[in-house]
Amino acid sequence: MSSTVASAGQIKGVVMTRQIKALTCGFTNVFDMYLTEGLRSTRSQRAPKAGSSRARLVLWGVLCIQAVGLHSAEAKTISTADMYKLYAHSRLVNFEQYQCFSKLIYKESRWNVNAKNGSHYGLGQMRSTHYRDLDGFRQIDASIKYITKRYGSMCNAWRHHIKRNYY
Repeated sequence: MSSTVASAGQIKGVVMTRQIKALTCGFTNVFDMYLTEGLRSTRSQRAPKAGSSRARLVLWGVLCIQAVGLHSAEAKTISTADMYKLYAHSRLVNFEQYQCFSKLIYKESRWNVNAKNGSHYGLGQMRSTHYRDLDGFRQIDASIKYITKRYGSMCNAWRHHIKRNYY
């Protein structure tokens, strides 16, 4: 009789296991269907209603893609002013000194090599016509040399410029 009870227990266990598997499979199928319902092709569905979570998700995705696209487009284009700034920063390793120098050059010429104000020329607005004929990189070198010799540092020159509106 013990063998019959054991087989009945096994049968009962098998039946219970099948019922649990059927329930879980059914739950999994319903769960999968619910999750993938929103992911079906947008071509087969109408446009999302305004304010719906799907509409917000679509809008968020479009905005993210556009933001990434804009940043990568900006990274591809580099202006000559950006090249001059990088060159100046390579000459002035201290970031604070570079910032002061950059403020000076921006105030004087907006990083325009061909800037002219009366008898003053170039990035640093120097009076020399020799300075005017230099390329932008040599103008940066000459400006750094002049500022270092006269003021000791770029930030000293910037402080002087703030007080007297020239350097």
